[in-house]
Amino acid sequence: MLDNLRNQASFKEEEPPEVKESKPPKPIKPPKPPKPPKKPRPRIKLPSMDKMTGMTPRQRFFLAVMLLIMVCLLGTMLLLVTGKVIPPFLG
Repeated sequence: MLDNLRNQASFKEEEPPEVKESKPPKPIKPPKPPKPPKKPRPRIKLPSMDKMTGMTPRQRFFLAVMLLIMVCLLGTMLLLVTGKVIPPFLG
């Protein structure tokens, strides 16, 4: 109903609807033969984190936490130095 509202509101004379020519049916294609199964890729054995770093899991976790704290502190100091953030006790 509302699809042709714009066409109905225009003051143009209506043109007779165009007759569409029927298209010939598309030929049916034969189905494609199935693809052969893929060969599995050889697995590469990587050294474990213990052998790569020489640390225990607890030591690696402590190192990751220290790195997180350093990044947070350096980011906060950068924001304070550039004046993007002003602490409430200095404002």
